[in-house]
Amino acid sequence: MISKSTHYAKQGEVARNWVLIDAEGKVLGRLATQIAMILRGKNKPQFTPNSDCGDFVIVINADKVQLTGNKADHKTYYRHSGYNGGLKAESFRTAMERHPEEVIRRAVRGMLPKTTLGRTQLGKLKIYAGSEHPHAAQNPTKIELEA
Repeated sequence: MISKSTHYAKQGEVARNWVLIDAEGKVLGRLATQIAMILRGKNKPQFTPNSDCGDFVIVINADKVQLTGNKADHKTYYRHSGYNGGLKAESFRTAMERHPEEVIRRAVRGMLPKTTLGRTQLGKLKIYAGSEHPHAAQNPTKIELEA
């Protein structure tokens, strides 16, 4: 009789890599799904849903990300202060002018688990508006995402 057992990755035995992604000309949602998959570690054969086995992700050129159709005109981000009448609304164009890093971070955050594990995975995401980043010492490998 052959018995199969599933290998579960432990925290100490996971090898973490650094990945560099250029967001220039990419569609926001498709970029965010690929980033979330790498942060969770779903692209690795030893993926374990209850442990952090993903890689670090560096995103450059965040200010050059795009949306399809006319979503750039109609997309609105909402947040609430918790007080009466405290609903704030911000359009996509205004958000891209003020803080393009947060647009990508918010899209990726919605695709990660809403637990402490998801928050630690989001901490491994480094986003920069320009083409420069301070993580050259980590020797990130640049990858091309699917279209």
